[in-house]
Amino acid sequence: MKIHSLMIPDPITIKSNASIQEAIELMKINSIRHLPVISEKKQLKGLLTLADLKQGLIPSMVADLTLVDLMIRNPITISPDDDIETAAQIIYKKKISGMPVVKNHKLVGIITETDILRAFIDMMGILNASSRIDVTIGDEPDAFKKAVQIIHDKGGDIINVGQTARETGKRTYYFRLSACKTGVIRNALEKEGFEVVDAMD
Repeated sequence: MKIHSLMIPDPITIKSNASIQEAIELMKINSIRHLPVISEKKQLKGLLTLADLKQGLIPSMVADLTLVDLMIRNPITISPDDDIETAAQIIYKKKISGMPVVKNHKLVGIITETDILRAFIDMMGILNASSRIDVTIGDEPDAFKKAVQIIHDKGGDIINVGQTARETGKRTYYFRLSACKTGVIRNALEKEGFEVVDAMD
């Protein structure tokens, strides 16, 4: 999945000559936490966060602070053609809550941790009626294929599969299934030597 299919296009922005109070009001009215600062030609100049603005509000009353003083200069950005996994890694590693989406030096959107979480939930089918069975599978040839066949043979319709990182030659696979009773599937897997860690109807 690409960033352009998930980002908020044409986000609310502000010019650098606006006041701090204007920026706070704009974020409050629109219930947003990130406010890109742009030039007249929509080129990204910086990024404001609600936390930074609130911290600067009192000092700005007694000093000559402007939006330019409070904004994040040269913020981390991403391209609309990058993968969503890239955005997730950056947000996690850099401990940021969102970033502007830029193409040819112009702001085209913004993506936040909430957007990425929504994509993850959609891909995993968490909000849809479903079942799940977690199976630990070793490195034996065709072990994964065998487990999938058992699930299929016992009526399990696999929606998607997640997995843990490799640990001592074994991985736990999380099979999300269309809503079903998992007891028969669990019994069949365990009968063939698979370890069923958990199951949810």
